[in-house]
Amino acid sequence: MARKIAVPDKQSAARIIKDYALLTLGTVIMVLGTYFFKFPNNFSTGGVTGMAVVLYRYFPMISRADFMMAINVALLVLGLAVFGRNFAGKTVYVSLLMSVLTSVLERAVPLAAPMTNQPLLELIFAVSLPAVGSAILFNLDASSGGTDIIAMVLKKYTSLDIGRALLCSDLFITLMACVAFGMETGLFSILGLVMKSLLVDMVLENINTHKYFHIITTKPAEIENYITGTLKRGATELHGEGAYTHEGRTVVLTVMKRHEGVMLRRYVRRVDPQAFVLILNTCEIVGKGFRGTI
Repeated sequence: MARKIAVPDKQSAARIIKDYALLTLGTVIMVLGTYFFKFPNNFSTGGVTGMAVVLYRYFPMISRADFMMAINVALLVLGLAVFGRNFAGKTVYVSLLMSVLTSVLERAVPLAAPMTNQPLLELIFAVSLPAVGSAILFNLDASSGGTDIIAMVLKKYTSLDIGRALLCSDLFITLMACVAFGMETGLFSILGLVMKSLLVDMVLENINTHKYFHIITTKPAEIENYITGTLKRGATELHGEGAYTHEGRTVVLTVMKRHEGVMLRRYVRRVDPQAFVLILNTCEIVGKGFRGTI
C-alpha cells in the first residue's frame, strides 16, 4: 500500500513562513553589524566571523566570506549529529544566507577602512547588532552556525546558559586577535566578547518575557470570560480565603504577552476595582500556546 504523504495545514505553513522570515531578519541584522563594523576594525569577538577576521590577516588571498562558509560547513556536521535535522535545516539556511550576503556586500560595498574614527562607537554597533540577531535565532532554536553550535551543545549538556557558553567557546578566538592585530585591537575584541555574552541573554529574556497574573477577585466570571473570549488565553481558577476577613476569594492564574497584559490590567481595574493583582515577569513558559516541549 502506498504511504500517505503528510501535507502541512495552513497554520503550519504560516508558522514556517513566520519562522523563516524571522530567521532572515536575524541573519540580515548580524551581517550588517559584522560587515560594516566588525570587519573594517578587525574586531574578533569570537564566532565564525571572528575566526574569519583572524585567518584573513594571514591568508588575504581568501575572502572572509569563503572562510565563513568553510568553517560553517565543518561545524554544521556537529550540529546535525547533536540536534537533528530540524536544527540543521534552519542552521544551513542561516549559514548559507550569512555567507552569501557577506560575499555580496564584499563585492557591492567594499570597505577599505572603518566608517568612523571612533573605535569604541563602532565596537558598540559591531557587538549589539550581531547580539540581537543571534538572540532572534536562538529563540527559534536555530543558530548562525560555527561556534554558536558549540555554545548550544554546551548549553544542552551542561548548566551553562547561552551567554556563558558563548563566552567559553569564543574566548580563544578573541585572544588570537591580540596576536594578529596588536593589544589595542585585541583589548577592544575582549571587551566586545564580554558585551556580546551579556547582550545575548538580555535580548533573549526580553523577547521571551510574558506577564504572569495572580488575580484575587470577587468577580471571576467576568474576568475569565474576558481572558478566554477576548484575549484568547487560558486561565486557571483557584479558591482561597482571606487570612484577615476569612471571606472566600477566587484566584485567577493566567499568562500572556505584554500587550495583552496591559489590556487585562485595565479590564480588571474597571470591572473589579477592589481586586488584588500580582503581575510578574516570566521568560520560560512551556505548554499549549507557548513552547510545546521542555
